[in-house]
Amino acid sequence: MKTNQKRYRKRNTIAFTVLAYFTLFAGVFMFSIGLYNADNLELNEKGYYIAVMLLVAVGAILTQKVTRDNAEDNEIIAEQEQERQMNSVRVPANSKES
Repeated sequence: MKTNQKRYRKRNTIAFTVLAYFTLFAGVFMFSIGLYNADNLELNEKGYYIAVMLLVAVGAILTQKVTRDNAEDNEIIAEQEQERQMNSVRVPANSKES
């Protein structure tokens, strides 16, 4: 008997995960450069800081989501692998009896 189980696919690709981490680190890096060079803040510099703070916030949220999703996906895949191994052990035992 062949079991008809669908294989679970990860939600995030490697490129998406790398982009999430890159966004977070790029935002922190740019913000640090801005703070290092800040003597007198003009209006255009304030806009720069606001844009960088938004980038860091989005990067942090995205990184948290990617990390959580990847951990959940790994758990689901491990559970399915255990079920698949248990089913493969049971099938030969049942086929010998019949």
